[in-house]
Amino acid sequence: MRRLADGLVRFRWGVLAAAVIAIVVAGLVGGDVASSLSDGGFDDPEAEAVVAARVLEERFGAKDPSIVLVVGAPGTSVDDPAVVAAASALVSDLAAEDGVDGVASYWSLGSPPSLRSFDGTRALVFATLSGDEGTQLETAGRLAEEYRGSRDGLEILVGGPGPLFAEVQETIESDLARAEAIAFPITLVLMIVVFGSVVAALLPLGIGAFSIVGTFFVLEVLTGFTEVSIFALNLTTALGLGLAIDYSLFVVSRFREEMAAGWEPHEAVRRTVQTAGRTVLFSAGTVAVSLAALLVFPLAFLRSFAYAGIAVVGLAAAGAVVVLPALLAVLGRRVDRLRVRKVRAVTSGEGIWHRIATAVMRRPLPIATATITLLVVLGMPFLSAQFGTTDDRVLAPGSDARAAGDVLRSDFDGFEASPITVVVTDADPAGIDAYAGAISGLAGVARVDGPTGSFVGGTRVAPAGPASMRFRSGDDFYLSVVPSVEPTSPEASELVAAIRGLEAPGEVLVGGAAADLVDAKASLSGPLPWALGMIAAVTFVVLFLMFGSVLVPAKALVLNILSLSATFGSLVWVFQEGHLSDLLGFTATGTLDLSIPILMFAIAFGLSMDYEVFLLSRIKEEHDRGSDTTTSVALGLERTGRIVTAAALLIAVVFVAFATSRVSFIKMLGLGMTLAVLVDAFVVRATLVPAFMRLAGDANWWAPRPLRRIHERFGLREVVDLEGTPPKLEVQVTEA
Repeated sequence: MRRLADGLVRFRWGVLAAAVIAIVVAGLVGGDVASSLSDGGFDDPEAEAVVAARVLEERFGAKDPSIVLVVGAPGTSVDDPAVVAAASALVSDLAAEDGVDGVASYWSLGSPPSLRSFDGTRALVFATLSGDEGTQLETAGRLAEEYRGSRDGLEILVGGPGPLFAEVQETIESDLARAEAIAFPITLVLMIVVFGSVVAALLPLGIGAFSIVGTFFVLEVLTGFTEVSIFALNLTTALGLGLAIDYSLFVVSRFREEMAAGWEPHEAVRRTVQTAGRTVLFSAGTVAVSLAALLVFPLAFLRSFAYAGIAVVGLAAAGAVVVLPALLAVLGRRVDRLRVRKVRAVTSGEGIWHRIATAVMRRPLPIATATITLLVVLGMPFLSAQFGTTDDRVLAPGSDARAAGDVLRSDFDGFEASPITVVVTDADPAGIDAYAGAISGLAGVARVDGPTGSFVGGTRVAPAGPASMRFRSGDDFYLSVVPSVEPTSPEASELVAAIRGLEAPGEVLVGGAAADLVDAKASLSGPLPWALGMIAAVTFVVLFLMFGSVLVPAKALVLNILSLSATFGSLVWVFQEGHLSDLLGFTATGTLDLSIPILMFAIAFGLSMDYEVFLLSRIKEEHDRGSDTTTSVALGLERTGRIVTAAALLIAVVFVAFATSRVSFIKMLGLGMTLAVLVDAFVVRATLVPAFMRLAGDANWWAPRPLRRIHERFGLREVVDLEGTPPKLEVQVTEA
């Protein structure tokens, strides 16, 4: 690190020129990355439901409907001749639209009662779309705008998966633009207050731009090799700015501390790189490991966050350890230009964080017990967590796709827009009739349509007709199972399991929305232990190699999990059970979106370890200078408490902006990350860390003899001689 520090000081102008060139090139290549990213990535390509959909399209030319139109004339029966004529014209117009594969409706299918509302004033029209996910999403959004509203005396609501996700994406983009417009000025003002000067506060913005634009370049390159979700851009912006603030605050504070001790700016830069720079690299490694764990999941949606996260963490660390020290070497004492507040020199043994640490360590056991009890109580609701997938209720009441979904749930019998598809290949035709009847007799089934007719309650209620031919292709058949329960409910999952457990006349693939949920749970729960194990093992090893202790990394893992369980418990209480739903403006469905807690865990765990490394590095530094445990902890918290809490507050502002979204899973991500960051910084770091370290005493740094030898040989450390007397001892500035 010393050679790096010397090089940064010596070639500071060259480093800054290279950084500017890199940003320009990255911006030119990756500036339009959004157009190359995928709108999908939510399915495991090897899952049974996905394979079933693929076989259904290839062998039968059939698809699940992307668009559902709820059509009617107020106060008039859907069988009224005028309504029939207008509806038939509507169906013809929709079928002629570009990108529409096929259209079916109440009127074209022989007026089945299940496609008519209870009061007879509304009926359903279904449309399937051509193209990949992105093309279908674009087509669905266009058609929803064109057909929604009044048309030839008909009132039309447009819903279904296509319009839903088109509206969700449009809403998220709009919400994030508004949130950024609010959060960024607030963050800048807070940074000026925290850093103490305008010049210092602008430094994280430069590092943030370096990491964000650089990540856009990386994602653009990756799109040539794999699918990358467009939602990865949200993490890039939030995490890029957040980590830039974290790392810049840590580096600038150490730089000021060294100058306050009397060192000249260039030597202060060298000492900062050797200490804070080294810590930033280790910290970034732990964050990157947490996000890298998302790579074990088969969903491109989650893997994309790993791609973006690893890139933005690495670039933020490079910016803080390479570009920022070069900037500081150029600025020197001018880093405090345009000062907005007078910075008071802090003498060791003073300050609020020193007093907090000392107070906690006087009564470590009762304080630790009380804090753990609080976190456990907050985390208990997570034991009853139920996971599902999003439907139209992810949008606020009154939104367009939500309005159609509400009518479908309240006014129609069954869930015609979300059938379970049962594909039977190499089948014995003689057994299809009995098989369809057996499925129709299962709990949760409203009706089964197939090549031999329609079945309800185990009995055929309608014979095969001309339309029934679409269910057969040679020796391959498929059945359309209309559920009578919510496709995302536990009952629907039980129904999928029951269908898969029936004896069938051939090879069976079960698909549809309910099966998608079952398979998504399996796709995520299977790799989950590996992901958690990877995070825990690599984090433990990195912390051990850094600090030479087995207790410190074990304690860090336990406290982080305890902190995150409290956050997840709070999310269950709010978003699953519906408390505060009116205040926050969302509709509780009794489940949590399946992928968001996994994503939150990876991000929040990484940020928690980020703060842990900041704190432990200063504690270890004091301990290595000969201080006892109590003194080391107090001084370490004194010198990092302000930094960690300031960084937490600043990044919380970025995340709380997400909580203003009108899409519930983005709201949950924003609120959850805000809680996780604040609980970790203000509760865990301020109370549990000093309490546990006081109780452990010298055992904090203990390791078995074999592990000590490993650390001595392979430890992530170097001999950093920071002793010596500055040429001119003047207290001029201190950490902000």
